[in-house]
Amino acid sequence: MEVIVGEASNVRRWLGLIAIALGVALIVVDTTIVNVIIPSVIEDLDAGSTQAQWIQESYAIVFAALLLVVGRVADIVGARRVFVAGVVVFGATSVLAGLAPGGGPLIVARFLQGAGAAMLLPTSLSLLNANFTGKARGQAFAVWGSTIGAAAALGPLLGGWLAEHASWRWAFGINVPLAVVIVFGVLAWIAPSPRPGGRLDATGAALSVLGLGLLAFGLVEGRTYGWIQTIHPLQIGGFSWDGGLSPVLAALIGSAVALGAFVWRQAALRRGTDPGKALMDLGLFSKASFRNGNIATLIIGLGEFGIVAVLPLWLQFTLGHSALQSGLALLPVAIGSFIASGASFGMAGKVSALAMLRLGLALEAAGLGALALFASTGSSWWSIALILCVYGAGVGFATAQVTNVVLNAIPESSTGQASGVQSTFRQLGSALGIAVLTTVFFTTLSSQVHDELKDTGVETAQVDQYSRAITDSAGAAIEGLAAQPQTQTIAEAGRTAMTDGITLGGYLAAGFVLLGLTATVLIPKTEPDDQATPRAQTTHV
Repeated sequence: MEVIVGEASNVRRWLGLIAIALGVALIVVDTTIVNVIIPSVIEDLDAGSTQAQWIQESYAIVFAALLLVVGRVADIVGARRVFVAGVVVFGATSVLAGLAPGGGPLIVARFLQGAGAAMLLPTSLSLLNANFTGKARGQAFAVWGSTIGAAAALGPLLGGWLAEHASWRWAFGINVPLAVVIVFGVLAWIAPSPRPGGRLDATGAALSVLGLGLLAFGLVEGRTYGWIQTIHPLQIGGFSWDGGLSPVLAALIGSAVALGAFVWRQAALRRGTDPGKALMDLGLFSKASFRNGNIATLIIGLGEFGIVAVLPLWLQFTLGHSALQSGLALLPVAIGSFIASGASFGMAGKVSALAMLRLGLALEAAGLGALALFASTGSSWWSIALILCVYGAGVGFATAQVTNVVLNAIPESSTGQASGVQSTFRQLGSALGIAVLTTVFFTTLSSQVHDELKDTGVETAQVDQYSRAITDSAGAAIEGLAAQPQTQTIAEAGRTAMTDGITLGGYLAAGFVLLGLTATVLIPKTEPDDQATPRAQTTHV
């Protein structure tokens, strides 16, 4: 009897890809959804401003800190095992977050969620690289990349709807049934990963986590606590850092020392008698596609998602949209990402991954530049939607194919650590981009409001008061000011300043993306891979 096994295997792989993509969507949505639900969290839990800040940012810091270690662990014990464990951790900690009785327990849950997220991102790349080849690999990465772009846009929409119609707790609760589906899908449709074995360099792991954690903290918190001098006290539990040298500068110095020691140790281990113990094979950087691709990844991350961090504020407080409407305004990013994914399927095998990466970056830069050019206090919803759709298409192409390019020449035995390195470069680039873009936005907002009010003859004391109120509330104070006839001109100054911040941020983000496009010149050219998915095989039973 003849049994066609190739087609069945092919279907299983694509079903497994859906499960992997859902896992990636979970961690990306939880990065953006909290920005929208945080006002409801503060009101319900009576959380202070410091707690609110850590609820938002603890996740990203732990996420970035653990990526390198997780990548190496995946090479030792198998990527599928680590991915499934990460989904379980993420689901369990989502329960803790959704049931949190106060700000403190919610912060702890968010820290643990970050650990689960770090277990998912690099292993998702390893699983794709191991289960797909040739043309199918390019298509699989297209789905993976469009998922990231779509999830980043859907987070604010979902958060806005939940904040208005349900409870912020469901922002975490919906993760639980999805986690069950993902675990079932991966176990059913993704083959077990090999377990080559090896040992984890505990010292190197500690240095990596410390160095990357401090670096992520510094990038994320620079605007809050000050880059050099402390401008706002850092309070964690009973500890307070409230003067002199900024904790951010101290963290960045500590990061440089820890990461320097980490690199030195990895090089020493590779030269020694037990090179397999090294947490990261520095020899991977001898491959031009990996080395230069990661440089491009870092630069691209600077411009790719930073604008999304401040765009909802402008949509709500300048254009007057609700939280839900602001989320809907970002939906075209997801639509554009899916359009790019569909186009990538037809282009795979005909156009190289590098060419699609460059196309994506060009579209991103065009979208960001158009946003900066056409942003005004009276911008229509449709004009913004069209621009964001172009930008989303660029994200869909670029996010997927930069990963495809970086991992192209990596042997299967090293895909875990290579994916961890690439994910780390992506995450740190994004954190730095958000730090730069938010700093530019809020600095522009503060200075422009101050200057415009001063030019209109408002007293200096009131100028400082109104400028501080608008900036500290991230624009939320504008609505109240606009409701009073005597302060309507102040509200208009705030709207104009926020628009100027978006304009400057859009041009800056476009410049970073164009710099990333230029950096792709350093990546070796590869011909389109026309190896199709393995044909169906006939077996006699």
